[in-house]
Amino acid sequence: MRVLLIHTCGLGGSVALADPSLGTPVVATGALAPRTFSEGLMPAVREMLAGAGWSVGSLGVVGVVDGPGSFTGVRTGLSVGKGLCEALGIPLVGVSRLALLGRMVAGLGVVHAVLDAGRGEFYYGLVRDGLLEAEALVGGEELLERVGDGLIGVCEAKAGAALEAMGLSERTTRVEEPSAGAALGLVMEGLAGGGEGVLGDANYLRRTDGEIFSNMKPKAAG
Repeated sequence: MRVLLIHTCGLGGSVALADPSLGTPVVATGALAPRTFSEGLMPAVREMLAGAGWSVGSLGVVGVVDGPGSFTGVRTGLSVGKGLCEALGIPLVGVSRLALLGRMVAGLGVVHAVLDAGRGEFYYGLVRDGLLEAEALVGGEELLERVGDGLIGVCEAKAGAALEAMGLSERTTRVEEPSAGAALGLVMEGLAGGGEGVLGDANYLRRTDGEIFSNMKPKAAG
């Protein structure tokens, strides 16, 4: 089965083509420059397909890292993935960026995956034996309560610096931002009904400002 993989949730993004039946499953990868996802994603996909000699119609599934992360990045990746899957009649599988980060740090045991969420908050994921058990948007105090034992994994300098300031640097492992190709295992597990599951919606964890402010009641005139 031929798979297109998309990751546009971080500062930079990436795309990959893979075929799990091959000895080397990931057959092509490409990077997306920061702040160019909306313009660069589809051209990158077309170029990669042409380079591999694959037609878009030969794809069997599209996997998208569906958040948490940049609202614009999440929406761009999902929009392209949904458009392709609707046109081709193939499954779209979403995987959590926190689950992917946890697997990159260690395959077994407890890993606390941490991403910077801005505003003094963090995206937190509890990954046990490679499977995501829980994820949440938390503040600094709650993060300290949650990371009771196990490794802490980060892929961002800002998150790493915050953890160092909390006195957690000795337990923190820094890895590079996981690439789209690294999501292949989670995508295939999701397709088979495993730990992730077929995409339902974007994984923002935090509501958009538009949603927050639209629900605020105006103050009564005093």
